[in-house]
Amino acid sequence: MELCDYQAAELARLLRKREISSREITESALLRIENKDKTLNAFLTVTPEFALKQADAADKKFKEGRDISPVTGIPVAIKDNLCTKGIRTTCASKILEHYIPPYDATVVKKILQKGAVLIGKTNMDEFAMGSSTENSAFGPTRNPRDIKRVPGGSSGGSACAVASGEAVLAIGSDTGGSIRQPASFCGVTGMKPTYGRVSRYGLVSYASSLDQIGPIGRSVEDCTMLMDVIAGYDKRDTTSINVPKPDFSGSLSSDINGLRIGLPKEYFVEGLDPLVKEKVIDAVNLLGSHGAEIIEISLPRTPFAVGAYYLIATAEASSNLARYDGVKYGLRAERDQSGLEEMYEYTRSEGFGKEVKRRIMLGCYVLSAGYYDAYYLKAQKARTLIKDDFDRAFQDVDCIITPTSPSTAFEIGEKSDDPIKMYLVDIYTVSLNLSGLPGMSVNCGTIDGLPVGLQIIGKPFDEETLFCAGHAYQQIAERK
Repeated sequence: MELCDYQAAELARLLRKREISSREITESALLRIENKDKTLNAFLTVTPEFALKQADAADKKFKEGRDISPVTGIPVAIKDNLCTKGIRTTCASKILEHYIPPYDATVVKKILQKGAVLIGKTNMDEFAMGSSTENSAFGPTRNPRDIKRVPGGSSGGSACAVASGEAVLAIGSDTGGSIRQPASFCGVTGMKPTYGRVSRYGLVSYASSLDQIGPIGRSVEDCTMLMDVIAGYDKRDTTSINVPKPDFSGSLSSDINGLRIGLPKEYFVEGLDPLVKEKVIDAVNLLGSHGAEIIEISLPRTPFAVGAYYLIATAEASSNLARYDGVKYGLRAERDQSGLEEMYEYTRSEGFGKEVKRRIMLGCYVLSAGYYDAYYLKAQKARTLIKDDFDRAFQDVDCIITPTSPSTAFEIGEKSDDPIKMYLVDIYTVSLNLSGLPGMSVNCGTIDGLPVGLQIIGKPFDEETLFCAGHAYQQIAERK
């Protein structure tokens, strides 16, 4: 096993003992990228010189014994919708193909300050609009478990990079499942924090009331290492919430005796692959055999989640993406233009992909006069009811377990011509974004070599319970 295949937590321990160097880990990851990424297409930009410079700086810190963090010296990949100073940020779109931000996103700044190694920017669905990383203007990312299949989306590049050893840790964003679903499809661990727990400053917005940034790693312990760095209040983000930040790594425990786990009956109905259901139930029973109490619960408004999500998300997207007009930054169409209106039209027609255009048009429609009350307002009311369901459920349970996705990774192109089928892939994840809740996907086995994801849902700002439940499952499953 190469160094780039180790868990981040183990590498951190070896680095502290000075048994290995950050340069060795970084060179191992860069070599893996060189050998694998022409096939996988996980990265849009690789930063070898910058990464090796950071690795040498990290090794100097270890030698001097100063400013050492658990992520110091660890190669981290960043989703390409997070601004990186001096490094292009494309959002996998032609309209931003050559955009180089003048500042770092808060999350990126925090990671760099702690000595992590930024190894590159990862592929994604354009402007995070998709569930398969097929909508990228720069070609699809492929699942390292089976290159004929998708890695999930929209953070497919980040999940693929971690699963393939091209990075040890990664950052993704999650608007409707975009961290958890790729983590499920690629067999890694991915976590969406509570809305407001992690600063969104410097994240290129898709749907501002739904977007959240989170970690992807090979284990729950790996994800806690990143969460300890990226979580916290940021006055530059008006949606950031000033609450105490726990020591996520320090509070990890494998003791789940008495933990009350809710099992929502609405998540185990028709449409769920029977083999996926079997793996998830086996995982739940395993937790139950080690002291957890399994309680059947009901989340009756679940059927409204996908419809409400796609109305709210597209409405917000149509507003957020209005800034790409060919005037201030990004692409400007070179075609002959008779006026400002044509410049807008040509620029946006050439710069945006099919799925982005579809969502902008849908968002404009639901916000238009005569349709606002019938669609957008009703979706917001459904959102409130969905959140109420979770609030009631959490009066009786400590966390909730569901499948992450109704199926394992599907083949590239399988759902591309049917947007409705693609949108239904998000059926188990979007409710958390609508409710602002934390959720995490951990691997709970495979079907014909393809990973299955177990989704664990927590109370607002109770990521600690969620991490402990996931960590306990991974420890128990490893011993089994």
